[in-house]
Amino acid sequence: MRRQPAPAMTLRRMLAELGRGPLGRWALGWGALQLSLCGMLASTAGHAVATPLRIATGELPPYATQNRQDQGIALDIVRRAFALAGYQVQYHFLPWARAQQETRQGLYDASAYWGASAERRRDFLLSDNVLTEQWLLVYRRELKLDWTTLADLRGYKVGYVRDYTYTPEFWSKIQSGELDGDATPTDLAGLRKMLLGRIDVLPMERNVACDLLGHHFKPAEAAQFAAHPRLLTDSFSTHLILPPQVARSAELLRDFNLGLKKLKDSGEHGRLLRALPCPAGWN
Repeated sequence: MRRQPAPAMTLRRMLAELGRGPLGRWALGWGALQLSLCGMLASTAGHAVATPLRIATGELPPYATQNRQDQGIALDIVRRAFALAGYQVQYHFLPWARAQQETRQGLYDASAYWGASAERRRDFLLSDNVLTEQWLLVYRRELKLDWTTLADLRGYKVGYVRDYTYTPEFWSKIQSGELDGDATPTDLAGLRKMLLGRIDVLPMERNVACDLLGHHFKPAEAAQFAAHPRLLTDSFSTHLILPPQVARSAELLRDFNLGLKKLKDSGEHGRLLRALPCPAGWN
């Protein structure tokens, strides 16, 4: 009588037989480790680790501030644009002058965010426009200010912040003495000076003024301020600045600009720029 062939050994049975000896147990353990590593690699293949970036900045609410969850409108835009290009941003809050100086020295990957002054165009690589600011003249309502050119501000005490960009024409008239300028350390200090009658006029960015009046002044105090609708300039662009001597700055600039374009094309950029409400009676 012919012998029947032994039944084929299943894979499960083969593994069980193999695993009974010490060599088999080692082989099975090594195989399990390999499968585990392959699974880990597969699970992370589609989730590349974002490249970290250190960006110097300062306090200018509502655009840049440690007191908002998103760290400010402008900084949120910069963060999201870089995220679309595969980077993870960490902000370092410093006095503005120090943020610019240490970025110039290459101690930070970039700094956000800045007006496009001639000095910065000379010393840094500038990104595409992060957002366009609305600079206007804030004044005590009792003055009933009207102006067409900066020459109309003669006879007024005009406040200004030394580190700000403003416009070339404004700085020319301040430095020449054509306008009676009064240096103030911050916008908030300038508003407080104005409330005390120590200055008459202060150039400010609209949303910055609204934020400060809403957070630092009583409604009756805020109502004493007004803003003239004429803008100092209708093209006040702001930018990420990068140190040109650092090797990867050109690549970062290109990647940021691409991410910023994606953000604008998606409509998200416009949503983030919704104007802040001003205190009742302010303008």
